This record gives sequence, C-alpha cells and structure tokens, in this order.
Amino acid sequence: MKKFLITVLACLPTLVFAAGGHNPHVVPADVDLHNQASLQNGAKAFMENCMGCHSTQYQRYERVATDLGISLDDMNSMIKTDAKIGDLMVSAMPAEQAAKWFGAPPPDLTLVARVRGSDWLYSYLTTFYHDDSRPFGVNNLVFPSVGMPHVLEPLQGKPVLQEDGSIIASGGTMSDEEYKQFALDLTNFLTYSAEPIRTTREAMGVWVLAFLAVFFVIAYLLKREYWRDVH
Repeated sequence: MKKFLITVLACLPTLVFAAGGHNPHVVPADVDLHNQASLQNGAKAFMENCMGCHSTQYQRYERVATDLGISLDDMNSMIKTDAKIGDLMVSAMPAEQAAKWFGAPPPDLTLVARVRGSDWLYSYLTTFYHDDSRPFGVNNLVFPSVGMPHVLEPLQGKPVLQEDGSIIASGGTMSDEEYKQFALDLTNFLTYSAEPIRTTREAMGVWVLAFLAVFFVIAYLLKREYWRDVH
C-alpha cells in the first residue's frame, strides 16, 4: 500500500499536465450561483450574443426561466427564433453551414464550464486580442490560434495586446469594468447551465455531512457498548 501511494503521488504532476497543465493567463472568476441578478443578466447575454451560433441543447427555456426567476413573458421576449418556451435551447444555425463558414460547427456550451472550468471560461472571454495573422483578425491568450471571431468586440472595443502582456480595448460601448462584469455574468450563467442543481446539491451536502457526523457518534458509542465485554 505504501508503494502504491508513493507511485500515485509521483504521477500527479504528469496527470495534471495531461489534463491541460497550468495556463498563466487563467485568472479566478468570482462565480456566485446565488446571485440571481448576475444569472439573469448572463442568460440574456448568452441569448443575445451567443445563441446565433452556440446551443445549450441540454437546457430548456422554461427550466432556465423557473430556476433564475425570469418571468415566462420576459423569457419569450428573449427568444429570437420560432422556438417555444418548452423547447431545448438549440441554435438556429445549421451545423453543416456552420462547418463551412468556420471550419467546424460551433460547440454546444451546456457543459463547457464543467469541462473547461469557470476560471478558464471567464479568462477566455476577457483575453481576445487583435491579430491580423488570424483568419478572423483576433487571437486569444487562453486559447491560442482560436478559430472563433470576437463577437463581443462591439461591446469591449478593439482589444490590443501590450508589451507587458496586458490587453487594452477601446471603441466599445462598455468600459473595461463593465465588460468584465458582462463576461462574469455570462460565465455565471454557463456555470449554472453546466449543473443546474449544483446549489441544491451543495445545500443538501451540508445536511448529509451533519447526519453522518451524528451517526458516527452513535455508531462509535454502540461499538464501545458491544465490545465492552470483549475487552
């Protein structure tokens, strides 16, 4: 057993590297799934700016509206296609056409926050920069040679990579602080989308741990009672 544990510990750095390693451009995202206003803003941001290409095909409009406290009338007004309130959140863009335009169909984003992580997703949204050598004129510090255009550039402005590695954008409709909050709200929504029941699970987990703690005390006292005559 000791040799097995030593082997596992020795392999941890390799396993971390294989999983993607450390990216110095990934910064912590202050995700808060209890911030309903942020989640509502993120849902609106996703539907207005992302659903033209991307789907969250494992989510339904009605479920999102119920979970995030959005009225059905408001959700209906946010739907830009002929989809119904009970439908799955699927982009209207044909996958075959998208593959021709972008080289590959845009990925579904339902689980992106679980696959990549919320920090990665937030950092990705905030590290696009102008690059004339790329087909869409932009690159990304977190995802080098990205094949996606910077669809949020009208909001952020033209992002220019500085010599010190920072990015300064100008000409957008949002200030730097406003755009970062926008990106955080969008990240918040996609984090919720990846696991809608997460807050319920975490709340239930506290009660489960409390039960186990009480049960452990009872089981320990019972064990002492059973083994009293043996010792």
